[in-house]
Amino acid sequence: MTTLFLELLLMLAIILVAAEVFTNALEHLGERLKISEGVTGSLFAAVGTALPETMVPLLALAGGTSSQSVNEEIGVGAILGAPLMLATLTTFLMALAVVRTRGLSGAIAPERSGFVRDIHYFLAAFGLAAVAMFVPHDELYVRALFSAGLVGLYVLYVVMTFRASSKLVENGHGTEAPGTMFLSRLGLPTNLFTIVVQLAVGVALLVGGAKGFIHGVQGVSHMLGISALLLSLIIIPIATELPEKVNSILWIRRKKDTLAFGNITGAMVFQGTLLPAIGIMLTPWEPRIEVLTGVIITLVAASWLRLNARANGLPVWALLVNGVLYLGYLLVTLAR
Repeated sequence: MTTLFLELLLMLAIILVAAEVFTNALEHLGERLKISEGVTGSLFAAVGTALPETMVPLLALAGGTSSQSVNEEIGVGAILGAPLMLATLTTFLMALAVVRTRGLSGAIAPERSGFVRDIHYFLAAFGLAAVAMFVPHDELYVRALFSAGLVGLYVLYVVMTFRASSKLVENGHGTEAPGTMFLSRLGLPTNLFTIVVQLAVGVALLVGGAKGFIHGVQGVSHMLGISALLLSLIIIPIATELPEKVNSILWIRRKKDTLAFGNITGAMVFQGTLLPAIGIMLTPWEPRIEVLTGVIITLVAASWLRLNARANGLPVWALLVNGVLYLGYLLVTLAR
């Protein structure tokens, strides 16, 4: 047990270092490409930090264990657990990181049009994925249409996000890199090649650290006798979402609210479209009570964020409410 906890601490340290390396390079990339913070956060950061939680269901469905039913449970739980974690616990932790400096009545103010676009796309996609749970297993063509629709939504989202970029840059929402890039401190020039190299190092450390953390979490959960579905719905997302959590907390403490929230909401759109599209086709994708409870709370949490997207930002107290929603999910699920 001691060895497992030491492994968890080591992997957490690697993830923290990786997040610093990754965010530093990403800010320089966004500045060099002259793109908006929305594109940097919602697309580049979101997809990059979503790699660990994307790998878990894919590896599980490809034969993570000798039991197909266990593989499917892990796959479904990981696919649906990640957006749940982002919409509830991650937003709560981000608000908690600034509650002392901004106060309960203060606000976190991402660029509003991009934030609203992200939430709208997520609600549409995740709602579609929820409806697909009630499609019978033998209706393969109908399920394929749902999957294709989700992929199409993400493609449209990427196009619309890039289209909005130039205007946002003109309005002062361009990505700005504070300070020197880490590799440049070693004497290397700051150019596109070195930025990409540092990004690659950051992503590799993020994925490696997250995979190690997941391994440790799985070991602890097996010792405690937690089921595969609960493991993938609750425990694994805590590990796989660490890159998003750490990145967003780093950005929010530096008052880069658009990057911080874009990292979360962009990952929600990515995980609410492409991964459910895979789950609909390769798993039973049925409305089991643990799964349906998580889907409902995720949609409620995302709707609550949209409801509180005011002109001056989202109130800190409102984001703390999302932590209560996550606690409610734990109580309902673990009480069964």
